[in-house]
Amino acid sequence: MTAPTLVSCALPYANGPVHLGHLVEHVQTDIYVRALRSTGADVVFVCADDTHGAPIELNALKQGLSPEAFVATWFDEHTAVFRDFHVSHDHYGSTNSPENQHYANLIYERAKAAGSIGKKDVEQPYDAKAGRWLSDRFIRGTCPNCGAKDQYGDACEVCNAAYTPRELKDARSAISGEPLEWKKSSHAFFLLSKHGEFLTQTIRDPAFMNPGPAAQLGQFFEKGLADWDITRDGPYFGFPIPGETNQFFYVWLDAPIGYIAATEQWAKKTGRASSALDFWAESSDACIVHSIGKDIVYFHCLFWPAVLKVAQLKRPARVNIHGHLTVNGEKMSKSRGTFINARAYLDRLDPNYLRFYFASLLGNGPEDLDLSLKEFRERTNAELVNNLGNLANRTLSLLVKEFSGRLAAPSPALGRPLVEGALAKVPAIRAAFLDFDPRTAVKLVLELGYAANQFLTAHEPWKKLKVPESREHAHQALSEAAEVVYLLTALLEPIVPQLAERLAGQLARPGLTFRALEQATYPVLDRGPALGVPAPLIARLEAEQVDALVVTAPVVPKAPERASAEAPKPPPAAAAELEFSDFTKVSLKAGRVLACERVPKADKLLKLTVDLGEAAPRTIVSGIAEAYAPEAVTGRAVVVVANLKPRALKGIESRGMILTAGRGGKDLVLLDPGDVPPGAEVK
Repeated sequence: MTAPTLVSCALPYANGPVHLGHLVEHVQTDIYVRALRSTGADVVFVCADDTHGAPIELNALKQGLSPEAFVATWFDEHTAVFRDFHVSHDHYGSTNSPENQHYANLIYERAKAAGSIGKKDVEQPYDAKAGRWLSDRFIRGTCPNCGAKDQYGDACEVCNAAYTPRELKDARSAISGEPLEWKKSSHAFFLLSKHGEFLTQTIRDPAFMNPGPAAQLGQFFEKGLADWDITRDGPYFGFPIPGETNQFFYVWLDAPIGYIAATEQWAKKTGRASSALDFWAESSDACIVHSIGKDIVYFHCLFWPAVLKVAQLKRPARVNIHGHLTVNGEKMSKSRGTFINARAYLDRLDPNYLRFYFASLLGNGPEDLDLSLKEFRERTNAELVNNLGNLANRTLSLLVKEFSGRLAAPSPALGRPLVEGALAKVPAIRAAFLDFDPRTAVKLVLELGYAANQFLTAHEPWKKLKVPESREHAHQALSEAAEVVYLLTALLEPIVPQLAERLAGQLARPGLTFRALEQATYPVLDRGPALGVPAPLIARLEAEQVDALVVTAPVVPKAPERASAEAPKPPPAAAAELEFSDFTKVSLKAGRVLACERVPKADKLLKLTVDLGEAAPRTIVSGIAEAYAPEAVTGRAVVVVANLKPRALKGIESRGMILTAGRGGKDLVLLDPGDVPPGAEVK
């Protein structure tokens, strides 16, 4: 018997509805899980809502709810959406649970005993009137970049600039309205720096993670891994730290522990395990698989394995990393109507369309994928409806109409090449599914469908049915094509389980599995029983149905208020005009700074290592050292002119330019591309 496999998705934050970006991960992981189950493997699929942290506390406060009541409303919405998209979680829990608190405390105490918890003083904003420390979301002020009033402590909603609360002008508490005070507090840190050798070996294992993201993580080792602040001062919606007064675990500590807590809840609910430690104990023979987006690779591939190691718990055997979703080639946007919530999709369209389309795009790497609405409709109609759906419908309909649903005896000379050719593709389809590569699986399934359709076209049973002496040949050809339709009940089940179930019902036979197909030979289909009632598998998508997903609203720009009452200065003399064709030559891309250091003997220059979504990070030298310390730049999103010719600065080859705004020197602000993945085009 094979060892059990525990599979998880990243935990959706309980701060809003599920959107189509979430569905990318949950659909891909569900396809993997369903394929595993089809092989006969022992699989447990868990997930949970991530419920703690300041943003949830703030939004609950705005709605006059307790944080517990606020996250409970989203729990119901999230679980309903995943159910309606046929995502087959064995258990869906919450990080705000006794089980999660138990394991958070256990892991903390074990890490502390192992010498991996240290204490450091940190300086933080404080509201003396409210008597509480303030996170970024509880701070408001004037944007240092554009002058917009009433912005959060970490980013401007008008110009999208990112900054620290120290940089925010007129910063004040969002609770009392009082100016910020800065006070020191002693925090617990997880000493990630102690685990560099272990983590280097971990990320170099290609079975653990994709080599591309692993190479990008390697940049963090050049300067030495930074220790992690795992403390937040109260009041804070989270778990109190044992032995500390008014201090709580940072949400990113207890969020991944939610995987363990969800396993514990599943064990209690089903009785199929004594506890989560049947999977998570270091000595367990279980295989743990995480599926995540590329934006949280640092947490899952550095921080989390180190935490599990010192806590003497099982580390994941594999972390599958997928890319981000765009819509019509651009980041999902509320103003353009392309930020599509999952429930809004379900109100308009069958979930099988989207499951199939995502499967056709998703490989086992971190590449982004685009929901091109035009391609979505055309591809779904051509491949799912016309190829696979039409194959099933015309085959079964003619058999029922002309032969009362009875199948002809096997005709090896006629059908064996078709069926054995289809069976020959099954191992590769199965392997692709089990490698988180549904794109390859879909391609092979479609090839199988094309071959069966060509077989029918060559034999033209609809014509032969009109000639009495040819009816038997038509009967045989349709019966051999029905063999391939039967194979689809196994091959489509991971992708579109509802449609696979419909096919099995129309065939009046139990659906096939990959395990059943391991020893399958021609003929696969029992020719004795009559067929069921045929019907179109799924309807065509019409343009107006798809277009209805995008609901645009007029965007009214909000001009920032003037920062002071001073008379405006006359505009500078106009620069020489450019031709538009010159401007279009510039390629602007989003990047993320992986590492940053000062350039020796150059007070104004910083050397940045920037992820642009390419095979290897770029080195860029930028004159921003007067405005930013290296540690303030590391981890930030930036806008890069990506197609400049390389140039040497202080003996360093610089490949690109970081865009800033301001008068220069200390008065520079890094431009922020917003929440887009590295390599995304900035317009």
